[in-house]
Amino acid sequence: MKLIERDIPPRAVWALEQAGVHPLLARLFAARGVNGHDELDDGLARLLPPGSLKGAKEAAMLLADAIAADRRLCIVADYDCDGATACAVAVRGLRLLGAKHVDYLVPDRVVDGYGLTPPIARRVKERGADMLITVDNGIASVEGVAEARALGLKVLVTDHHLPAAPAADSALPNADVIVNPNQPGCAFESKSMAGVGVMFYVLLALRAELRHRGAFDAATQPKLDALLPLVALGTVADVVKLDANNRRLVAQGLKRVRAGALQPGLAALFSAAGRQARVATTFDFGFALGPRINAAGRLSDMTLGIECLLTDDAGRADELARLLDGINRERREIEGGMRDQAFVIAESLLAPDGEQAGEPPPALCVFDAGFHEGVVGIVASRLKDRLHRPTFVFAASGAPGKAHELKGSGRSIPGFHLRDALDLVAKRHPGVLLRFGGHAMAAGCTLDAEALPVFEAALSQVAREWLDAATLTRRLETDGPLAPEYRRTDLVDTLHREVWGQGFAAPTFSEEVEVVSQRLVGEKHLALKLKHHGQPVDGIWFGHTDPLPARVKLAFRLDADEWQGVRRVRFLVEGAEIQD
Repeated sequence: MKLIERDIPPRAVWALEQAGVHPLLARLFAARGVNGHDELDDGLARLLPPGSLKGAKEAAMLLADAIAADRRLCIVADYDCDGATACAVAVRGLRLLGAKHVDYLVPDRVVDGYGLTPPIARRVKERGADMLITVDNGIASVEGVAEARALGLKVLVTDHHLPAAPAADSALPNADVIVNPNQPGCAFESKSMAGVGVMFYVLLALRAELRHRGAFDAATQPKLDALLPLVALGTVADVVKLDANNRRLVAQGLKRVRAGALQPGLAALFSAAGRQARVATTFDFGFALGPRINAAGRLSDMTLGIECLLTDDAGRADELARLLDGINRERREIEGGMRDQAFVIAESLLAPDGEQAGEPPPALCVFDAGFHEGVVGIVASRLKDRLHRPTFVFAASGAPGKAHELKGSGRSIPGFHLRDALDLVAKRHPGVLLRFGGHAMAAGCTLDAEALPVFEAALSQVAREWLDAATLTRRLETDGPLAPEYRRTDLVDTLHREVWGQGFAAPTFSEEVEVVSQRLVGEKHLALKLKHHGQPVDGIWFGHTDPLPARVKLAFRLDADEWQGVRRVRFLVEGAEIQD
């Protein structure tokens, strides 16, 4: 591993310090591209205006007309946390704004697959809906939208994924309205907004349209900011880039959660996860609440997750949160077995003795007949993290009549756009990929089982063409040394209160320390006694068992643990630069 210190522009640091920002935070913010204090203003007034989002005004008019005519609306949601929160935001928000008939439907991961398909469109029609609204899906659902329109449904697509062919308008579904910051011709600056953020913006535009029509005024209009805790959860859980606009959405949601202004389902999920809402962090969203919602879509029915977010009954919320917690425990057990098996398979792919001995191929494809298709994405992420290679993990489809198909989920490394790689494979080998889609860092595909060797070879060929030795070397950006005066529990709390995530990484420091002692705990974690600037400090490296030399350059995050009522700083080790 190569530890790379971020550039820290001194002028930006100075400007932030002059504005009253703590010196440590000033340094961290400057290293992440913040140049002035005004960029840290997370007020709602600083959000990008809904009018700059292509299709938002048209969507507002379509929805306002539907509400005025008392039409029946049906939300078609994706089965991950972004889709679940977007669905809950849509249902709650539309009801707040006067819609009397709002229903939702979530495709089954196994049976239906991803997105709005023609059978889903028919099910929506059978429910008596007049309008179909997609959240976190739909931009690539050309056939599904066509079927919905043919059935007489109005169709509003809200999504954030890339179109099937970004340069071609003809590749877009023929919906009545599309709202997606990544559609051609959209000037909205925040291209990284999650599906839940897109739906929230549609509601903001709808409220403005209803205000224009005289349904209420600025003083009496419904307060959509109550939905921001859900927006924050979905944004963090979907691991989208936390650009300035997304950080404001998350910050606003966190403020309300910490103040106790959160939906009963969220409160119950905090409790089930053993976390405290009053000190909520982005880590709670990403590693505690998000996985429990996602588990429902992976192993059971995402309706459970959505109902948890929709109910206003605290008792019902608690019941559903405990159920989701149980499903998540099952998910972890399945994942653990699959991960171990995947590591064994990956080990067999390492180069034999020779010049590249022990090196994995430039891209990994792993399949086992016993893998569960709902967990392949997580396992792909774990493999990618361990071996630093673009990775696909496949499982046999459990859908009726689809036993010959494999469903794969992929995760990538910086410098390798996974969806573009799939597009190139599809062009070079027509017919190999039955379906595919996704983003730069995460994508999915379906193929015939017999085509797996062809796909594996084709993906590896693309990786050999696109990736060089530097890109294939694991690199960890850090914030450099930590001044000893900042090794304090109050500063740990200060750092935790800030909004960190994808594209605005949590602070990770790096410097040489002395390893006083080390031992394994739980057979898979390395507990450390360190000296940092001559002072003792505890450290822990989760998931790492190899011993460290007496002096080593570590990358670490700041944390605090409590023992016998005393809080102490500890280092959470993220990596080490060890010279051969």
